[in-house]
Amino acid sequence: MPLGPATKETRHRTKQEFVYSTLREAIMRCDLKPGERLVIDELARQLEVSAIPVREALQLLQSEGLVQSVPHVGATVATISRESIREVFTVLEGLEIVATRGAAERAQPEDVLALTAIVEGMDRALAEGDHEQWADLNTRFHLTISRLAAMPMLQEMLARALDHWDRVRRYYFSGVLVHRAEQAQVEHHVLLAAIKTKDLARLEDTIRQHNRGALASYTAYLEERGEKRSTAASA
Repeated sequence: MPLGPATKETRHRTKQEFVYSTLREAIMRCDLKPGERLVIDELARQLEVSAIPVREALQLLQSEGLVQSVPHVGATVATISRESIREVFTVLEGLEIVATRGAAERAQPEDVLALTAIVEGMDRALAEGDHEQWADLNTRFHLTISRLAAMPMLQEMLARALDHWDRVRRYYFSGVLVHRAEQAQVEHHVLLAAIKTKDLARLEDTIRQHNRGALASYTAYLEERGEKRSTAASA
């Protein structure tokens, strides 16, 4: 896909930072699709930089699991497989159990109001059929909870895991997310109520249900399409 050169807003960063952020965003938004080749010289030409910052950016993206090196092919965008989807939701489950517990223990009335406003915005987005807006608010909801837990390391890890979820949900947007959103929103209301009452046992049960239900939806979709356990096909 075409990747434009640095703009005035990005020129202040180093070339490596610019290339890294540009490629990462394109991968997360699935503009660069899973399995797509990443030819260093071509990327350098499109981004109007030398090959060195491109190579360095690809190494960073590989360390995040977003780029992989394929023998006899070179660098490619990491595929989305059953195993990678399972990993995303398994990691999210563990992190969110800790985050929601910490948030519930620390949440003040104004914090609950802020979470309530997000959930109400998600309700409106669903009512209007705006699933993109709903998904964006979903990420905001979970990140807000992680910030309330006041654990910077946890917040950083959860943000990274949610980035990977965002890539999965974009790739399978019409096949899974559109159909899963209504049930997920019911679970968000339960989470919000449990945070309000500081019901830690209910929070943990709901987080498990939330992530395992999502994983089951993606798994069922892959099985319906007869996809193998390696590379996921486009939705």
